[in-house]
Amino acid sequence: MELAPVDWIIIAAYLLMSLGIGLYYKNQASKSLSDFFLGGRKLPWYIAGISMVATTFAADTPLWVTEKVAQHGVSGNWLWWNMLIGGMLTTFFFAKLWRRAEIVTELEFVEIRYSGKPASFLRGFKSVYMGIFLNAIVIGWVNAALASILKVFFDIPDNQLIYYIAAAMLIVAFYATLSGLKGVAITDTVQFFIAMAGCIILAIVVLNTDKVGGISGLKAQLPAWRFDFFPKINSGEAVENIGTYSVTIGAFLTFSLVQWWASWYPGAEPGGGGYIAQRMMSAKDEKNAVFATLFFQIAHYCLRPWPWIIVGLCALVLYPDLPIEESGQGFVMAMKDYLPAGLKGLLLVAFLSAYMSTISTQLNWGASYLTNDLYKRFLKKTKEETEEEEQKDYVKKARLFTVLIMLVSLLATTQIKSIDSAATFLIECGAGLGLVLILRWYWWRINAWSEITASLAPFIGYSIANYGLELAYPVNFLFTVSFSTIAWLIATFVSAPTNREVLENFYRKVRPNGAWKPFQHKNEEKEAMLPLFICWASSIVMVYACLFFIGDLIFLNFEKAIFEAAIMVISLIILRIQLKKTRIFDI
Repeated sequence: MELAPVDWIIIAAYLLMSLGIGLYYKNQASKSLSDFFLGGRKLPWYIAGISMVATTFAADTPLWVTEKVAQHGVSGNWLWWNMLIGGMLTTFFFAKLWRRAEIVTELEFVEIRYSGKPASFLRGFKSVYMGIFLNAIVIGWVNAALASILKVFFDIPDNQLIYYIAAAMLIVAFYATLSGLKGVAITDTVQFFIAMAGCIILAIVVLNTDKVGGISGLKAQLPAWRFDFFPKINSGEAVENIGTYSVTIGAFLTFSLVQWWASWYPGAEPGGGGYIAQRMMSAKDEKNAVFATLFFQIAHYCLRPWPWIIVGLCALVLYPDLPIEESGQGFVMAMKDYLPAGLKGLLLVAFLSAYMSTISTQLNWGASYLTNDLYKRFLKKTKEETEEEEQKDYVKKARLFTVLIMLVSLLATTQIKSIDSAATFLIECGAGLGLVLILRWYWWRINAWSEITASLAPFIGYSIANYGLELAYPVNFLFTVSFSTIAWLIATFVSAPTNREVLENFYRKVRPNGAWKPFQHKNEEKEAMLPLFICWASSIVMVYACLFFIGDLIFLNFEKAIFEAAIMVISLIILRIQLKKTRIFDI
């Protein structure tokens, strides 16, 4: 398919703008590691928060949502909507602690919290595992999604797609290596608004085509179950075929009570981690870190899904013969078939924005591990140099590591079919690690051996549950969590505690709540935990009410929308009152 000149002008203008932002922030990023990887710790909450949202808005996300809508209707989105519970836990219990720690990377936390050779091993191993291996898998997924978009849109042969992907990554790597996190975050902000505007415009255009006929026409042509917001709970086997998303009672209870805190997965780590932690650490102060994360949860769950869902539902009417395994392509086909010149370019820019925001973050985040936690900690040779020379050397290495990750990720992209199954296995084998990542902030007895054991035990538990006992979900998942928890508890109590001086310094610096009695002074005032728990609960209710309020407005269910609006307002009032009882507003 050929684009009109106006489409190419829009695309070229967007790419030039992205490169211009990179050049503008080049000098600021070159000052130090903190400037390159954390934007000098000066990001306001709205920039840090939007950057989080933009990063999770990858090129593959609308296609995945379209596929879930084709399979289970609106209710299929509960596969990711359930993660809000853990996200809000991070907002109120961990965001301020990450900012207070004043570290450059998530992995630097390991050696301010633990001590000895186990801590050094854990930090070094994770820097390579997460910085290169896991990072390459995530980038490979996103590259594969962009490849499928380019293939459908431009009819590019399979054997040529990798060259187009390489060109896109080169552009991203160029501005990411120049500008560091500050430039990436500013670019993310622009990219987010472009991507959201593009998806909203596409939803409006396809909804008002003659074949669809607006919301009333859409509802008339699709079965009612397509518009169900909630999954069905049953006492038998979970339904995997076409129909309202259906789970057993056991699976539902596992989703709602266990999985959100027990499992580790990239981008939704219990207690925060990865690029989410990086944005919290880059905020101006603790209050901005909390508000950035709160904004992320609201925008991520309330604002982003509905344009994708609308396009996904319309695609079922526009392309009724599209096989379920290819249903995600309905989103791209709607772009190709129904957008006029100019809007096609805008939607392509929207997908490029989503792609570039994710890739630039992954490159910057991965390079931070390799620079700060591998090179600086283990590989750099001691020599006489000024502080300025030393920081410039780190920034230079950061740029080289960014290019290295790009090259490894391109290789991973060519092997994405085999990597996808490996990645699924790795994520499923994170069951049980989450509790350690939470408790390491709130219980002094957690040590490096606890985290090492909790990282390895799930692989054993998963293998026993799935291949030895041949258990099905959720029993296999609960078995893995139990096995891992018992294993790391044993490791914790049979190994020596973290060095007391390290724990003392950590406690004085971070000032965490929880079980830190050996390090508390007699008259030390502790922050009340009850208001934080109420903030957590009320914010979850508020976001879900807002999510369903927007959906019911779109689908013209006004009575439900009024009820949901009332719940949303009441929850917001409770949240506001309880926030004032915390120390967040005291900063």
